[in-house]
Amino acid sequence: MSEVTAMERPPEPDWPAMTAEELRAYREAENRFRASSAARALLGEPDPGTTIDWRQVVLPDREIPVRVYRPATARDGDGTDRAELPLVLHVHGGGFVGTAVQCDWANSHLAAHLPALVVSVEHRLLGPETPLSDAVDDGWDVLQHVVRHPSQWDIDPARTAVFGESCGALISALAAIRAKEAGLMLKAQVLVNPAADVTETMFDYASIAEYGYSPTRAVPQLRLIQRLSVPPRTDARALSPLYADDLSGLAPALVVVPTQDAVADHGRRYAERLQAAGTPARLTEYPGARHAFLTLPGVEQQAEAARAEIFGFLRASLAA
Repeated sequence: MSEVTAMERPPEPDWPAMTAEELRAYREAENRFRASSAARALLGEPDPGTTIDWRQVVLPDREIPVRVYRPATARDGDGTDRAELPLVLHVHGGGFVGTAVQCDWANSHLAAHLPALVVSVEHRLLGPETPLSDAVDDGWDVLQHVVRHPSQWDIDPARTAVFGESCGALISALAAIRAKEAGLMLKAQVLVNPAADVTETMFDYASIAEYGYSPTRAVPQLRLIQRLSVPPRTDARALSPLYADDLSGLAPALVVVPTQDAVADHGRRYAERLQAAGTPARLTEYPGARHAFLTLPGVEQQAEAARAEIFGFLRASLAA
């Protein structure tokens, strides 16, 4: 899973008419671009104070690739050993497309400067045979595996946070809910431009009406995501954090919302539901920023400020 030196980006497809074969071809080409050196101008350069490797999480029924970010130095500034780092479990966005490599800029910075071990899940992407429940299981199963085997990862399981963007934020939010139900006490959750609703009400928000086709054509992609996420006879509410029965007692949340985003109201409503349930939740809006802005520091001016806020929130939450 090494990065590619150069690659042209594929043209945007006709989302409503896309066949399963065209979807596979598109995401393979798009992910090759995102993993290429050519994409660094958009996605940003990794922090040089981090080592980045691919590992396999071996489960009884499957193996899941994860991209691991570790501080390059073995000791803190005061000379203490970093053997037991806090853990940040990250889930990239994209839904039917995407790769952990696209998040190197933010994840490597967090690993180097918190410091922490950041494990980014290369989850199964949405497709005709891989619904959203598969990606949700991948995120949760990796989290459980790493926390249950701390010596294999050199982490302190008592200092664990989840962090995701877009569809990855949905997966991270559901992981936080499952963690509470399983008795796994997380320290924090960071949800960036989260899509929190894949039910029939997914499009019933003012932000969808305002930004569904500008600055990007989000609605056709969201309809594809919903169709792939929720096959017939699937309970869409069980896959929508916004409709969770009980949001009390969850890890404190930072919800980051770019305002020029079709799903901005997903994030706003979810933060409100967390607060109403008594779960500490900070909602921060970035005026003028677009969806996925955190992964695009080369073109989105507010990516740096958002990364700094996430860093400060996690540093305080994961303090020993």
